[in-house]
Amino acid sequence: MALKPGITLHQLNQMNQGNMVGFLGIEFTEVGTDYVCARMPVDERTRQPMGLLHGGASVALAETLGSIAAYCTIDADKQYCVGLDINANHIRGVSEGFVHGKASPLHLGRSTQVWEIRITDEAGKLVCISRLTMAVLDRKL
Repeated sequence: MALKPGITLHQLNQMNQGNMVGFLGIEFTEVGTDYVCARMPVDERTRQPMGLLHGGASVALAETLGSIAAYCTIDADKQYCVGLDINANHIRGVSEGFVHGKASPLHLGRSTQVWEIRITDEAGKLVCISRLTMAVLDRKL
């Protein structure tokens, strides 16, 4: 199963307006046939007091990517997705610039999806690896 064709970066970035995703400066940068990419600035909105990227900000980027990627696989008129579980391993600190995330599916089932999100620094070094499990639910019509 792949992402629905025709989804644009403009559509995804419009979803960022007026919520935490936009506040953190997360911007979708690429949509492929089976992945979604975004970037997030490492600045005063996303750093912890010691000046490094906050682990929670990395998790917010990971959940944003996985959730949007899951949304891009369903018929949103009939279904919706909600997060069931997320885990993250923080590998490397970042103090400035941008981090880049890519969500790729590990499992796309009828009732659950599992996404791997790799977050890297601007040099392509792994910063965080995350796994997100989503529930796929039917809308009550």
